[in-house]
Amino acid sequence: MGRKRLELFENDLEVFDINKLGMGVSKTNEGVICFIKNAVPGDIVDVKIFKKRKGYFEAEPIRWLKKSAFRTQPICQHFGICGGCKLQHISYEGQLKFKENSVLNDLNHIGKTKIEDVLPIVGSKNQYYYRNKLEFSFSNNRWLTSEEILKDKLIDRNGLGFHKPGMWDKIVDIEKCHLQANPSNEIRNTIKDFAQKNKLDFFNPRKQSGLLRSLMIRNTIKGELMVLVQFYKEDKEMREALLSYIFSKFPKINSLLYCINSKANDSIYDQKINVFKGEKFITEYIGKLKFKITAKSFFQTNPEQAKVLYSIVKDFASIKSHEIVYDLYTGTGTIALILANLCSKIIGIESVPEAIEAAKDNAKHNKVENIFFETGDIKNLFNDDFIKKYGKADVLITDPPRSGMHSNVIKQILKLEPNRIVYVSCNSSTQARDIIHLKEKYFVIKSQAIDMFPQTPHVENVVLLYHKNLNEKY
Repeated sequence: MGRKRLELFENDLEVFDINKLGMGVSKTNEGVICFIKNAVPGDIVDVKIFKKRKGYFEAEPIRWLKKSAFRTQPICQHFGICGGCKLQHISYEGQLKFKENSVLNDLNHIGKTKIEDVLPIVGSKNQYYYRNKLEFSFSNNRWLTSEEILKDKLIDRNGLGFHKPGMWDKIVDIEKCHLQANPSNEIRNTIKDFAQKNKLDFFNPRKQSGLLRSLMIRNTIKGELMVLVQFYKEDKEMREALLSYIFSKFPKINSLLYCINSKANDSIYDQKINVFKGEKFITEYIGKLKFKITAKSFFQTNPEQAKVLYSIVKDFASIKSHEIVYDLYTGTGTIALILANLCSKIIGIESVPEAIEAAKDNAKHNKVENIFFETGDIKNLFNDDFIKKYGKADVLITDPPRSGMHSNVIKQILKLEPNRIVYVSCNSSTQARDIIHLKEKYFVIKSQAIDMFPQTPHVENVVLLYHKNLNEKY
């Protein structure tokens, strides 16, 4: 017997915020928090509750009594289905307002921190077509719309696109994505058409079968292109036919790559990447610095806005020529390389070996000699021996993953006691949590949010902390 679907209704709910998943936030008449799909702060709606959790409900609107002044018409035909751009129905002015409020709420309520100087959020010049990397998945069991299900005819189930939120085995077939500039859409659609016409098998994640598994497209500000096709198994004839066709249609591709991945997940980081045509990398530029981007490289996905982010970090850090700088979670060393000419020396730490290899390569390529990189688990590597080896840092930059910093790292920072800390975060909740511990020895001086990901709930935030014993004025 199937599970009975929840059938609860609430009327006349006023939406006053959005959560980190892009859902509208309201309260029921009994005071229970209610997260509402496709709702915008300022909306007043009647809703149907479809999920009941401890302390909150999830609901969908069934009638709008009033529509918010921040509401706008989404431009993407896939809005609300693929889940990639959850804020397209909110004006960009509104997006910035709610993102900035979200960061400050986290710092105030989670971090219990009063910021002395809150600088205005920096919006993105490009609100669409700003990403330099997209990954698409093939599926022979794509997600179907309600209209398709009702049609009484055989339906093509092959798809190439993004995962449906909450459905790991369902792919939403994408016709046009507004996140990456052309020829991204043309390349994806051309590959799908060729695969369909030549009966190449699309992947089935449940059965772990098929030929075509995933597609990655990367580009640079100057228009260099990388295309990586991931195959589930080797079929030399079909593989070469597809790759040759791609290059014949898009001869300006600088790096055409492939890999054969028969393991359970489609992560490429433990896979051999093969060059079919061109180079194994493309090159991005930030100022006078050049960065080689390989298939496995981490690089900010909004490169134009990344320049703004790095400028904020540089300004907050106020580095002097005699100072030693540590750059925790350095990735491919982008921030470290940008700051290297300002200091005596800078040391980057990262847990991903491939990223450090790229960082060293980029340092050599750019002839930066006062920079050092170490690889290893940061909570273990960043210890007394490390500090003894490189000297006490005057300035510490940290840009951890969404989970924030490990407690051991925070303890070592408090033991090290650098004069200034610049904390870059893509998750202000964990940033605020970490700041609680850092406040033992530090004042939180400045904070500035920056929108790296327009049309999504994600926001980057930069915080400057000064040691309490520091005599110099800030």
